[in-house]
Amino acid sequence: MSGCDAGGTTNDAGVERPWVTVKLAQTLDGRIATRTGHSQWISGEASRALAHELRAAHDAVLVGIGTVLRDNPRLTVRLVAGRDPLRIVADSAARTPLDSHLLAERPELTVVAVGELAPSDRVDTIRRRGARVLLTRSQSDGRIDLADLLGRLSQRGVRGVMVEGGAAVVTSLLQARLVDRVVICIAPKLVGAGVEAVGDLGILHLDDAVGFEQVEVRQLGDDIVFDGRVAAPLRAANTTGSRAATDR
Repeated sequence: MSGCDAGGTTNDAGVERPWVTVKLAQTLDGRIATRTGHSQWISGEASRALAHELRAAHDAVLVGIGTVLRDNPRLTVRLVAGRDPLRIVADSAARTPLDSHLLAERPELTVVAVGELAPSDRVDTIRRRGARVLLTRSQSDGRIDLADLLGRLSQRGVRGVMVEGGAAVVTSLLQARLVDRVVICIAPKLVGAGVEAVGDLGILHLDDAVGFEQVEVRQLGDDIVFDGRVAAPLRAANTTGSRAATDR
């Protein structure tokens, strides 16, 4: 399985949105980082090259502000041939550091999605760095509404979005039934306590678990790669007490 659905798709309300691919690198016990937050590198070199292939195959890459603050990613295509995607940051309070790679290197490729209450001085500073700022609808807790963000990206011609984290963004997208494909690179490592790949989805019965179709499983270097399309939307799940957040 490769690339993404160039035609996009629709959400439960019938609103057009981009095709969404979630890509994760995790240990055998489902961790994307140690309990200290250290994550470089979980997967092997071949899996990292696959991540760059996926970036090149999508119009945009989405991460949360927590990933930017913790990892300072570039989100460019370097390990394979291909064009760099748009780099989208879900950043409700406009906290993206001015010295981050996303603002210091080719800022014209960066879109910072901010909430309605983002400080105007921070928003203006990000714009002056050359990045685009996209005002999105906020949820009741002030965090970014990811469905609204995806809809706005679709209106701007974005047909495919690759999501690289963090765990809270991935969890929120799964909760909101906004994921079409999941690619997981599983490294032959165990870390025990650490950062989980996916948080609480509010699923109480296995019948409500996220299912997959068109599944491919292969070895890539020392890693195992799972690649599958989400088979059917989740039923409404009880998310009371969920720790998910859109931009942490």
